[in-house]
Parts: sequence; structure tokens; C-alpha cells
Amino acid sequence: MIVKPRWSVQLRAVVRKEIRQTVRDRRIMFMLIVAPLLQTVVFGFAVDFQFDHVPTLVVDHDASAQSRQHVRRLLADGTLRDAGHATELGEVQRRLQTGDAAAALVLPAGLARDLAAQRPAEVQVILDGGDSNRAVVVAGAASRYFGETAETLVKERMAARGIASPPLIRATPRIWFNPSLKTPPFMIPGVMTILLVITTTLVTAMGLAREREMGTLEQVLVTPIRPLFLLVGKMTPFLVIGCFDVLLVLTAGVWIFGVPIHGSLALVATGTVLYVLCTLGIGLLISTVSRTQQQAFLAGFLFAMPAILLSGVMTPIRAMPTWLQVVTYFNPVRYYIEVLRAVLLKGAGLVDIWWRLLALLGFGLALLTIASLRFRKRVA
Repeated sequence: MIVKPRWSVQLRAVVRKEIRQTVRDRRIMFMLIVAPLLQTVVFGFAVDFQFDHVPTLVVDHDASAQSRQHVRRLLADGTLRDAGHATELGEVQRRLQTGDAAAALVLPAGLARDLAAQRPAEVQVILDGGDSNRAVVVAGAASRYFGETAETLVKERMAARGIASPPLIRATPRIWFNPSLKTPPFMIPGVMTILLVITTTLVTAMGLAREREMGTLEQVLVTPIRPLFLLVGKMTPFLVIGCFDVLLVLTAGVWIFGVPIHGSLALVATGTVLYVLCTLGIGLLISTVSRTQQQAFLAGFLFAMPAILLSGVMTPIRAMPTWLQVVTYFNPVRYYIEVLRAVLLKGAGLVDIWWRLLALLGFGLALLTIASLRFRKRVA
């Protein structure tokens, strides 16, 4: 009579085997541990939504002392940088096409004369719309300067005529959670989310596909180990490594980029475990429909890209079409990035994010159940 070992012995044996196999593969270890840290540092420095020193051409048809004064004042705050002078719009178009300049300030002839005669004066700002974010920043800087200049001129003329200036309403913004408006506190949680979905999903899918190609999976299945314990044992090391990656990236984000931690790390850990269960479930599901490692890699990539784009990591979900916003509710990546940003940046508690954690739990259980059933069916 064959006596099957206890389930705990079976599970430990599989976990021990997976750990040894993973540690021996230097490429996998590099992708799981070293690559996330390097990518976090690179992305943290490379991704910056703040635009300064935007190269700007100056087309001064007026060539007066007053026009030159406006140019100096507009460039003084550092948002725009003098990229040279041009005399005609053809040259402006060429410089914008080649990328030598991103904006052009056109001061019309007779600007000083119109201002002295108290006639309306127009100034043109030509923008390169290829980078919409940069164009918005430049347009805002130019509009703000000339708006304040116009307000100052009106006040001076009213005061010269002995007319009291009317009271003005000014909005004073108060910025919470990220007062300096730095990009890393916003982007580092997104980088953590992206790295986890790529590493855990692809590694899980390709690992099982590799074992199927090499024939080692069938050899393990003929042993007394139950398929359920086999799957749990295979996923446990990647669950631990995924949580370690989050700790590593978060530590680098805090020390290098000053990412704040206003909320509970226990909530971050809970959300991470639930999210990694989702990504592991997706990787396992991909492995059940893939015959080779190439197929598993392609399927993982085809899942990861739409999931990242529809998560709100880069662009706000509210800016998407309504029908696409509905699709994002079926994306577990969305819930995890919302949990991270809410807890780390805003200090949110369990009452604020409980439904997102519940969604991650539901997705994780559903994905793991479907993947396990498909795995058992395929093995049978």
C-alpha cells in the first residue's frame, strides 16, 4: 500500500524545489530583484511632468525697449528659455519641426505704440503640440504673464485718472498631499504597480511553460503530490519575492526620491499580497493556454500593456471615454495603484479603501480558481 506524505510535507517539498530552481537561475533572479530596483531609479529620475527651460524663439517685430523688456520678464522665471531670435514665421516653423524650439513668442510691430496710445495690443504664442503637456505649461506661463501685465497697466491708468481700482477676487491654491508638486511621489507607486504585474505575471507564466516544454512538469505530476499543493508551492516563492520587490522599491523611493508614507504600511502589505495573488493567477491562467515560453511571454505582454494603460498609472481614468472607464473596473491593476496612492500620499485608512481591497480579493480568488481548474483539466 502506498502511503502519501502529509500535505504539509508535500507543500514544503515543492516550495523548497522552486526556491532552489529560482535561485540557481541568475537571469530570473536578476529580473525579479535587481531589475526592479534599477528601473525604479531610472524611471524616478527620467519621468518628470514638470517642464522648465522650454526652448522658445523670439520674433520681435517691434524691436522697442518695451518689447525687449517684456521678453526679459517672461523668460525670467525659468519656465521658458531663450532659444534665439527669428525674423519670419518660416524660420519659426522650421525650428519647431527640427525640435530646436518648442515655442515661439511673436511680438507685433507697433506694440509699444499701441500700449502708449492705450489701444488693444495682441501678442502671439506659437506652440509645438507634439508634446501636449509641455504646450499646456508654456501656454499657461505666457497667459499668466501677459494677464498680470494687462492688469497692472489698467490699474496704473485708473490711478493716473484718479479712479480707484475695483476690488479683485484672487484664488489662493492650497495643495495637499504633494505641496511641491514633484513627480516621483506620484510616479513611484505607479512604477511599483507596473513592475509587479510584469515580473510576477511573466515569470509565473514562462516558468510553467518552460517546465512543460522540458517535460519536468509531467515528472512531478506522477509523484504523490496533489496538483493543488503543486500550484501553491510553485506560487509561494514568487509571492514572497513580489512582496520583497515592493519593500525594496518603496525603500528606494523614500530614501532617494522622498516619497512620503502617510498611511499604514499594514494596508500597503495587505493590498500587495492581494494584488500579487491576482497577477500570479493571471500568470497561471496564461500558462494553461500556452504551449511554449514564447507564447507565454507574448500573452503576458498582451495582457500587461492594456492593463497598465487602463489603470490610471500614467493618465487619469476620468479623462478616458465613458465606455472605457467601465472597462477599468475589471482591471485589478487599477485598484492596487489607487490603494498605494491613497495610503502613501493621502494617509487613507481601511474605511477609505476597503472596497478596493475587496475587489482585489475577489479578482484574486476568481483568477486562481479558474486557473487551477484549467490546470487540473489539462493535466488530466
